[in-house]
Amino acid sequence: MLRVPRDRRRTRPPLRKSLFGRLLAVSALVAACSVAATAWIAVQTTSGAIRQEQGQNLTADARIYDSLLGYAAGHPTWEGVDSTVRELARQSGRRIALTTEQHRPLADSASRSSPPALPPQASAIVDPLSVDTALSRTADRTGGAADRVDPRAVGPFRLPTAERTALQRAAERNAECLSRVGVAADVVRGPSGRPRVQVVGNDPDRVQDTRCVSEDLDAPTATERKALATLNELADACLKRQNRAGVQLDLDLSWVDGSVRKAAADGPAAVPVPVPSVRTGEDDRATASCVDTARREQLGSYVASPALLFIGDEGGTTVPGFDLSPANTAKIAGAAALVLALTVGATVLAGSRLVRPLHALTGAAQRMRDGEDSAPVQVTDDSEIGRLAAAFNDMADHRARLETQRKDMVSDVAHELRTPLSNIRGWLEAAQDGLAEPDPAFIASLHTEAVQLQHIIDDLQDLAAADAGALRLHPEPVRVEDVLAQVAAAHQARAETAGVMLTALGAKADAPSPALWADPVRLRQAIGNLVTNAVRHTPSGGRVTVRAYGASSATAPGGEVVVEVADTGSGIAAEHLPHVFDRFWRAEKSRSRRTGGSGLGLAIVRKLVEAHGGSVSAASVEGQGSVFTLRLPTDAAEAAGTPGAAGTTSPDDGGRCGPDQV
Repeated sequence: MLRVPRDRRRTRPPLRKSLFGRLLAVSALVAACSVAATAWIAVQTTSGAIRQEQGQNLTADARIYDSLLGYAAGHPTWEGVDSTVRELARQSGRRIALTTEQHRPLADSASRSSPPALPPQASAIVDPLSVDTALSRTADRTGGAADRVDPRAVGPFRLPTAERTALQRAAERNAECLSRVGVAADVVRGPSGRPRVQVVGNDPDRVQDTRCVSEDLDAPTATERKALATLNELADACLKRQNRAGVQLDLDLSWVDGSVRKAAADGPAAVPVPVPSVRTGEDDRATASCVDTARREQLGSYVASPALLFIGDEGGTTVPGFDLSPANTAKIAGAAALVLALTVGATVLAGSRLVRPLHALTGAAQRMRDGEDSAPVQVTDDSEIGRLAAAFNDMADHRARLETQRKDMVSDVAHELRTPLSNIRGWLEAAQDGLAEPDPAFIASLHTEAVQLQHIIDDLQDLAAADAGALRLHPEPVRVEDVLAQVAAAHQARAETAGVMLTALGAKADAPSPALWADPVRLRQAIGNLVTNAVRHTPSGGRVTVRAYGASSATAPGGEVVVEVADTGSGIAAEHLPHVFDRFWRAEKSRSRRTGGSGLGLAIVRKLVEAHGGSVSAASVEGQGSVFTLRLPTDAAEAAGTPGAAGTTSPDDGGRCGPDQV
């Protein structure tokens, strides 16, 4: 155990050993690592800004990126991409390598058995769901920089052969019709296989003036309706999480409110006007974000996972990763210093608030150790430190109560021992001075005081043995009816003298109580203490009843025996009931022997019952009487498993049923 020198207990530890210093060091280290990690991630992810700083330009390699992006958009995995990579490398005269985000090789055009190692930074990331708009030649086809999903990633919208053929015929008929009226048009097929009629000159008003418009060509097919319904559910789920109304999507990813679409379906007169996918307003931005999120979620299983693209010269060396310019390095260093300073400042503020209550706790503990009165530590919040302070305050209060109880116990023991000793001394001095004759009455008086003194000492010895776990029991099979009869017989004379009717009731003949595994001497002592206490507090003409019966209990699977001692005495006040089993506690504070004993009897009862693996409780109504209940397990294993439940009984541990009760 670490011992702190007394001269250092009142001083604070040095900063390098204090909690505040360690917290400050850890926070600064974490901040430095965070800044470094953020700078590294910025180098890896902000490719556009770094390319501008370094003068790098991958425009010449845009075709390679776009080709691989198209492959990823049309295939769920990268299997088979090796031939595409080699063909692109042959056409461009460059080395092309693809790896996973964990740098596991997928394909490499290098023909060597052991190609040169790839640099830690890739030239680009091939991800059809997050297209680099600066590199992709198809990024401006469907939304430009606002839409980063590759248009060739169609997933469940890809048309089967039958639907594609039917739409192709309808489109060709539409184009022929336009040709007959003098409008030049071509049939163009999209990535999903859906054909569309493209007017030469891109003048749609000329098409509307003709009779060649085919509604069948614009209507979604069964495959598209199914995929669109799934996409609509995903988008509505996203909007619902934001407490927003659902929408109805069209094939061009425009939408109308769900209520508008429903109104249109209810009557032909109301035709909804699609709301453009890019609108102003918070709701439109949220809808656009949810539609984009839903598309990515729907297409995730239809496209290949993101891959790192490395492009280098034909000799095998890849283009080195982007590096920071001196200007950029200075900016990042300044930002890192600012973040570190803010972190240190925040740590100083938080650390001071953290260690302040700890210093208060330390000071209170030191004052308590030195025997000084310590004021409670102020609890300001419900944090861990606040709960520690509250627990310390509870401990200090409990310690103060224990100290008070210790002082009271010493005073009570001195008082209880002083009374019989004073009586004995007084009688002996009277005999010595010739004022009293040593006749039988004189001897009986001295004997009574000696017995009372012996009872107090024996009770204190029993309590000390129980506290130390050294209370010896000698258990054996016991019939509780026999024990009750013996206790009743032993206390019958005292009860008759007090004018109290004492009755012992055993179990019914048809339901006898089970055999009990207990120490009969200690059991008689416990029940006898309760009977003595009941007789003392029952007025003349009252009744004391002792009975036993078997019962079942969840805490005693083998069953238990219940012993009840009931009286019709004065009862115990509700505020005093929790203290009846405390040592030296008596409701009557004058400690007169006319109204009570030493206050050890019920404390001994509780210790003896607990040594047998049982429990004791008390119930009382003031002015009507009290009931003390003992619950003892019948299972020998349960009784033997309790502390002090084995061994032998010392000769002076006889069954005392003394008058020293509450």
